[in-house]
Amino acid sequence: MITQEYVNNIAYKIVGCAIEVHKHLGPGLLESIYESCLIDEIKNNGLFVDSQVHVPIKYKEKKLAGILKLDLLVNDLIIVELKAVETVIPLYKAQLLSYLKLTEKPKGLLINFHCENIVSQLVPVVTEEFSRLPKFNLNEN
Repeated sequence: MITQEYVNNIAYKIVGCAIEVHKHLGPGLLESIYESCLIDEIKNNGLFVDSQVHVPIKYKEKKLAGILKLDLLVNDLIIVELKAVETVIPLYKAQLLSYLKLTEKPKGLLINFHCENIVSQLVPVVTEEFSRLPKFNLNEN
């Protein structure tokens, strides 16, 4: 059963993977390098990841040809948008929110590698889909 707790645990693992990549590479490289390393780290931590996923555009109940691509989709639940920029601007969060809405995924993470501390610039985003999930699995003992 997919719960808020389950989604948050995956997000926690993803952030841990990003911290590990940043610890080894530091700031100042291209986004594509961080993406390759993060994909490897995520896979090594037992998660499933797809990269450069095409986002379908739904407009008035129609699917239109989409040209949007999100950076990473982890366990078909969490969208990860990667940046390697000096300043995280509101547009990046808006972009992530749009991807989440279009894909109906419960959570997204905006991770900027061009910083001293990954967590200080981390932008987690949850959606209505997330709020509809049960908080935790009541059947677990």
